[in-house]
Amino acid sequence: MSFDEDYGQRGSSFTQNYRCYPASFIEKPHLEKGDKIIMPPSALDRLASLHIEYPMLFELSNPSACRVTHCGVLEFVADEGLIYLPYWMMENMLLQEGDIVQVKNASLSKGSFVKLQPHTKDFLDITNPKAVLETTLRSFSCLTTGDTIMVAYNNKRFYIDVVETKPSSAVSIIETDCEVDFAPPLDYKEPEKPSRPTPTKKSRPEAEEEPAKKVAKFNPFTGPGRRLDGKSSTAADATAVNPVSSEIEAPPSSTSTGCKENETPSSTNGTRSCGKLVFGSSSDQAPNGTPKGNQTVKSETPPVKAEESKFQAFTGKKYTLKS
Repeated sequence: MSFDEDYGQRGSSFTQNYRCYPASFIEKPHLEKGDKIIMPPSALDRLASLHIEYPMLFELSNPSACRVTHCGVLEFVADEGLIYLPYWMMENMLLQEGDIVQVKNASLSKGSFVKLQPHTKDFLDITNPKAVLETTLRSFSCLTTGDTIMVAYNNKRFYIDVVETKPSSAVSIIETDCEVDFAPPLDYKEPEKPSRPTPTKKSRPEAEEEPAKKVAKFNPFTGPGRRLDGKSSTAADATAVNPVSSEIEAPPSSTSTGCKENETPSSTNGTRSCGKLVFGSSSDQAPNGTPKGNQTVKSETPPVKAEESKFQAFTGKKYTLKS
């Protein structure tokens, strides 16, 4: 055992081994909300005789597990040979109740940057996580890279990893302006991008789909016509094609043209047939008194309108069914 541990000589360092227990053993639950420990009164007497920096900061180490962290001190009221730690700090150092822990005074530089990583996304769901974190860190004296601190809020505990600290691996956060950055929570998963379906190769070429057959469009009124009088529709179709010429070519009756019944038209003497149009007649004068020349002779018979040649229903012959 060294002189410092026996308190036999003065010096600038303090090193002592203690048995550790959680804060619940002395009914101080508020100790869990920070990083401060409770030491025995003899430690205060020893520290007062040393030339150390204030506020007092200590390095805690567990040699059996090679774990190191840093903390502050809250009170000197513990029993001799014992110290009381926050339970989350004992978990970080893999300490059990009654294990030996080494306590050594430390001098840390003020922190300028801290990067934190929550364990769960629930911490980000808090209404104002930044304000909650600032309030919680007021109970802390220092931060060490690799530690996991506990933030209590609304009857729930949130664990946060200290990923990085600057300018060193352990910094003091007492009365300092420190920039804080957050890493994505440990349980955070990036949203998966929708995968595009890969085209599947067809094993058989004959299984390829045939192109769709063209569907014939419906054309109305393209079927054959049928007469109500039972006659063939061929004559009606021919009449409908050229209704005016068919009516004009028909020989007129004697009453409509004014010609005599016994008069025979002649094509050689320049006379015209009744009901016809003659162009360039060679006779001196047409029967109706028009002068000779290439003039159009108008028929006395009024032209038959094309509408009259249209089909009229119920104008055919009558048929009687005899029993």
